[in-house]
Amino acid sequence: MATTKQNAAPQKKSEGFNGVRGAFWIILVCAVVAFTLFFTWFGNPMHFQDPETMLHPADVWGTIYKGGIVVPVLHTLLLTVLAMSIERYFALKTAFGKGALPKFVANIKTALNANDMAKANQLCDQQKGSVANVVKASLNAYKDMESDANRALKKSQKVAKIQQAHEEATQLEMPVLTMNLPIIATLVTLGTLTGLLGTVVGMIKSFSALASGGGADSAALSEGISEALINTAFGIGTSWLAVVSYGYFSNKVDKLTYALDEVGYSIAQTYEANHTDEA
Repeated sequence: MATTKQNAAPQKKSEGFNGVRGAFWIILVCAVVAFTLFFTWFGNPMHFQDPETMLHPADVWGTIYKGGIVVPVLHTLLLTVLAMSIERYFALKTAFGKGALPKFVANIKTALNANDMAKANQLCDQQKGSVANVVKASLNAYKDMESDANRALKKSQKVAKIQQAHEEATQLEMPVLTMNLPIIATLVTLGTLTGLLGTVVGMIKSFSALASGGGADSAALSEGISEALINTAFGIGTSWLAVVSYGYFSNKVDKLTYALDEVGYSIAQTYEANHTDEA
């Protein structure tokens, strides 16, 4: 039993906020909030000049309400982008660790150049986060290659095993880094398409008003145009925010990945430079 515990692979430490895996519940909550606001606040008679007919909006809330039933759908998408962006911000903040990432990488490389593995491990314990977890796994593999159990392996095989441990640890961390980013990417297109749908519906109502009775019903015509324009604006705004959010967080993930590759290469090169094949 004791031997089994000693040989077991170290489990990934889960410290801080690692993201929300149940994205469906975030979307559901956003939908409930959006539809509740649409029918209780946006559609409140106080936002219209004529509370009985609710034809002439008195403020921006009434104008948004005139956008029609597509508005709460777009509002759901907008709130989802905001919620996912906040979720990604805190998850990546945890992944980057407590200190500045460039400084951590530089300190690790300095410790490796000095062949001070104890210092490198100490830096990982202080930094925490995904980068520190991966570096820690690589350092453990480095130490393991120096044990008597792996003495028979060639230096190239040992370096390959260190690199393999680094890659496996990186793959273990990647789901935390990229979680929910595909949803934000999907909302880029979905926001535009849903806004376009609302625009088409609004234009259909406008042309129907023009065609009815051989003349134009100004109220119905203005309502259709209002619905078309509001949905267009809402859809563009949602997609714009989703594009900015996806680009920002993708760039953060890329920076973290580059830092992992840099440290992993340094660890492998340090072992290769400081060791020779056993005779």
